[in-house]
Amino acid sequence: MDIHVCGYSYHTQGFYSQHKPGSASYLFRLQTEGSCEAKINGEKLLIKKGDLLMIHPEDHYELFVKEKVGSGDYYLICNDAWLDEWWSRSAKRTISHIGINETLISLWQNIIIEERRPSSSDNQMITSYLLRALCLSLERASTETSPAFSRPYSVTRMMRYIEEHALTTFKADDVAQHAGLSLSRSVHLFKSCVGKTMVEYAQEIRLSSAIDRMIYTNMTLEHIAIECGFGSYSYFCKVFKKKYGTAPGAYRRLRSNVVINDNQTDYS
Repeated sequence: MDIHVCGYSYHTQGFYSQHKPGSASYLFRLQTEGSCEAKINGEKLLIKKGDLLMIHPEDHYELFVKEKVGSGDYYLICNDAWLDEWWSRSAKRTISHIGINETLISLWQNIIIEERRPSSSDNQMITSYLLRALCLSLERASTETSPAFSRPYSVTRMMRYIEEHALTTFKADDVAQHAGLSLSRSVHLFKSCVGKTMVEYAQEIRLSSAIDRMIYTNMTLEHIAIECGFGSYSYFCKVFKKKYGTAPGAYRRLRSNVVINDNQTDYS
């Protein structure tokens, strides 16, 4: 994976850059602060906070930051055979409004950190996988914010918020505020699009996380209940039995035996 440049920039003075066709490099840019203007294949665009640009090597791209107009962005210019294959798998939107996604920014920041390290086979491999994770995440964010996507973007934002906070304490108000909706509207919209309530969606994530810990760790059930967001073992047991028809302890013993048997090797 050949990364030419990856970083974050903030401009308060006039700035201009361009990406010419035939450069053999892909360009990714996420506007995180302020605004700027771009010209892509002859089309002028206003780039606002939360806008993602994905530029193909054959695209003509120009970026303009005006004097005294603050503009901050994460950027990445790179090329690789994997990128060629990934790009050709599906149509990519040149510009998408994906908002500010902390997971994406964290991936971007980790690539920046790895690029600063002295070159070695280890950090080159880490960078390669981080870049793939970033590209796939950008693609998903772009797809989910497309007008043609099967559910409203506000619902996707609610789902992502719940996925990120399911193992902690959160309120429906927090989810609604994250999506920019009223509480009543968010509750109705989530149920109609997802087919379950926010609590039910969070409980599925908590139960899945609890099962992983039950099978693959020696954590006590009480500890698992707290760590997975149930608050108490009694409540965890009630939710678990309702879902699976058996107590967590019995389920753990059964699944642990299955894992042990699956891992045994016959040397006869």
